[in-house]
Amino acid sequence: MPEFSNHVIGLFKRAAKEQGGLLSGKDPTEFNPEDPIRLWIVQVGVIISTASLLSLGLRKLRQPKVIAEVLGGIILGPTAFGRIPGFTEHIFPSESRPYLSLVANIGLCLFLFLVGLEIEGGVVKRNARLSAAIGLAGMVIPFGLGAGLAVPIYKQFIDQDVEFTHFMLFAGVAFSITAFPVLCRILTELKLLDTTVGIVVLSAGVANDIIGWTLLALSVALVNGGGGLSALYILLVCVGFALILLFPGRIALHWLARKTGSIENGPTIFFMTITILLLFGSAFFTDIIGVHAIFGAFLTGLIVPREGNMAIHLTEKLEDMVQIIFLPLYFTLSGLSTDLGLLNDGITWGYTIAICTLAFVGKFGGCMLAARYAARFSWRESSAIGSLMSCKGLVELIVLNVGLSAGILSQRVFSMFVLEALVLTFATTPLVTAFYPAHLRVRAAATGANFDNVNDGEREGRPSQVKSLGGDGLSKRRFTFVLDKLEHVPGMMAMVQLIQPSVVHNSEKTKGTLLGSVEALRLIELSDRTSAVMMSSHADELLHTDPLLGIFKMFGQLNDLIINTVLAIVPYDDLHHRVVDQARSSGSELIVLPWLPLYADAHAEPALESTTPRAQISNPFDAFFKSTSTSDRSPSAIHAQFVRGVFAHSAADVALFVDLAGPATTAGKQHIVLPFFGGPDDRLALDFVAQLCENPRVTASVLRLTKEDVDPGLMSMASVHLGDEKSGDANQTANMLTVTSAAGAQDTYYGYYTTETRMQSETADNIAWAKYASPAATSTYPTAAARSRMEFKEVASPIPLRATISIISDLQQEKAVKGRRLLVVAGRSRRLAVENHKAELKKLAEEYGGVPAEVSKTIGYVGTACVMAKAGTGVIVLQTSSKTD
Repeated sequence: MPEFSNHVIGLFKRAAKEQGGLLSGKDPTEFNPEDPIRLWIVQVGVIISTASLLSLGLRKLRQPKVIAEVLGGIILGPTAFGRIPGFTEHIFPSESRPYLSLVANIGLCLFLFLVGLEIEGGVVKRNARLSAAIGLAGMVIPFGLGAGLAVPIYKQFIDQDVEFTHFMLFAGVAFSITAFPVLCRILTELKLLDTTVGIVVLSAGVANDIIGWTLLALSVALVNGGGGLSALYILLVCVGFALILLFPGRIALHWLARKTGSIENGPTIFFMTITILLLFGSAFFTDIIGVHAIFGAFLTGLIVPREGNMAIHLTEKLEDMVQIIFLPLYFTLSGLSTDLGLLNDGITWGYTIAICTLAFVGKFGGCMLAARYAARFSWRESSAIGSLMSCKGLVELIVLNVGLSAGILSQRVFSMFVLEALVLTFATTPLVTAFYPAHLRVRAAATGANFDNVNDGEREGRPSQVKSLGGDGLSKRRFTFVLDKLEHVPGMMAMVQLIQPSVVHNSEKTKGTLLGSVEALRLIELSDRTSAVMMSSHADELLHTDPLLGIFKMFGQLNDLIINTVLAIVPYDDLHHRVVDQARSSGSELIVLPWLPLYADAHAEPALESTTPRAQISNPFDAFFKSTSTSDRSPSAIHAQFVRGVFAHSAADVALFVDLAGPATTAGKQHIVLPFFGGPDDRLALDFVAQLCENPRVTASVLRLTKEDVDPGLMSMASVHLGDEKSGDANQTANMLTVTSAAGAQDTYYGYYTTETRMQSETADNIAWAKYASPAATSTYPTAAARSRMEFKEVASPIPLRATISIISDLQQEKAVKGRRLLVVAGRSRRLAVENHKAELKKLAEEYGGVPAEVSKTIGYVGTACVMAKAGTGVIVLQTSSKTD
């Protein structure tokens, strides 16, 4: 029996091999060549965490992420953390480097494929005249300086077994290369993509990049070929393979894309499979013939069809993994090979400074002089072009790593050149900002960022301020509708239907003047993804293929209305500036904004006022570094910040449409309720309602509300009624006509006003009310037909918001029976008005449930009360462009 028991126990002992787990006392960072995944995960975690933390800090300095990735690699290498005893042996042991290098080089092939996708040959063709001289000077002069400096560096630091010709070629390429991918992101960050400087630099950078990769392929071919004849064979085979890919290969891939429907509907799985196989197949071929694998991947990116935004769709599918995991791994490997401690004497630092100086002087000076004398740019523009073209970034680091792996560069020289690449890339943004500030920039198109010296209207031969076309000075004929999400389209269509008759009517009767128009501005947020940068450079093509604009244009055709479309791709912080600029350039008299569904913020607290957004922080480091990322806040708070930016900066009137009942809110017949409390915004709302009533399907009730003083007993009773959901006493108090004239507390949106300006505003309120409620017999505006569809009432109450909600509820039931939907139109602010509704609004919040503080600060007291009580099927909040009244 004991023998049997021992035999059974022995079977179990042999059944499971020791896995070296943490619970068995094994070190989880111990390298196991049969199972390297655990250490690899540790390495990836350390690398990504370090790069992400550094990028959060460098983002405030407007530096590209590649700086953080390279610095992170240097910090993790022998320069810093590598000096900690045991760190390198446990985290980056030499035995694990091949596995890390394998994954990093796979990522590098994918990245070069994305670089090929990003390069658009049409950009070079369209701007060849201006960019040819700049690109040529930016290659020849730095290459010459690099080749000249290669002589003393070779004698001082390079093993004499290395051919001088090989080293000279690598030094020249390193000096003359421009980091096109990083350049695109810097141009985007500095809002230069739509300037003449940005377009010329982009096209010159494309040409520079292609020539640079070609020279690098020649250098690698010479190194791997040994003798001159072998190198020639390698180069000829590489050229032949490139020609096969660029011509028959491009045609075949285009045919496949058409056959699989990838151009019309995005890349299919089969097309993606063939493309990835072609990518790595090309990388394999170029590697085995003696040229680096990255060239095959780069060529594959060049031949992908551009129709149907194929390049953008492919980039979207690959970019996140490449940017989050693969590139940081590659740059960490560069950092592990970089030891700034080797720069430990005066001669080494002297050569390092010489490398940095000559590399910058060659690029900056050559491109600046070519831009000034060949392309006729100003000195400031030429200096900006020179600074941008001197950006090195990750492309030079790839060149240096190829040279290091080929044995051409020593560790010391490699570290010297890495430091040069970091310094020049870091200096690019501050130099461009200093040489070419925003107020001196000139756009290549009539729309773009907010440049003070550019008058878009004059640039297109039209007046920058378009006069009102109605002849009355009050009705509006030019509108800019903002679209940024699909769910906004139904509401904006409904708003167009409301204002359409006045535009069409004006167009029929107006001769010799600008006609009424509707403009749809499509906004797309520009993120730091490669695909977003590519979209911004293809905005003209996207304008004709964007589905939201397509839906809106078809809606206009069905309603016999011409809708002009504009597409803008800008960073989130500049969205409101873009709206304001576009409205100014098109002479728009009213900007119409949509509102995200307020119910997207579940469990909203009943907050009414706040000095900072109530954010749900998903990344505590973002909050610590005060990141401007929009991913950590609720949709309503994010949209509220954008809307308030438009309110704050617009020179035109602004209308915000809050849809409370879904897409069909304003279809069919409408009844509008306007609570008129006074002030410039309410007077604008009164004019707007009168214009809408020109539409025969629209009727309106205009309520002039005043807040009256009552004795303490009645006020106590009124307070009780505030908590009574079905109380009708608000209507009973409307019979009391004692009106208070005491100024309320300072409102949220505007500065302090004086007694004189407030009294002037009250006078203007009385004139506006009398003009509509009791128009003179000779009045031409509003028309008699519109006036017949408007009803005017005066209501006094100690609780005017409650009275407003009660009247709207009664009207909503009454109009629903007649088949009319009810809209509320309200002025946004309490500027220059006599009452403050903050206390009453808090009571309403306790009863109906509050809305986020950012919402209430955006739409004002009256709009907030209607939204909380769901009074009406929609609320239109207006703000006038007047700064004083």
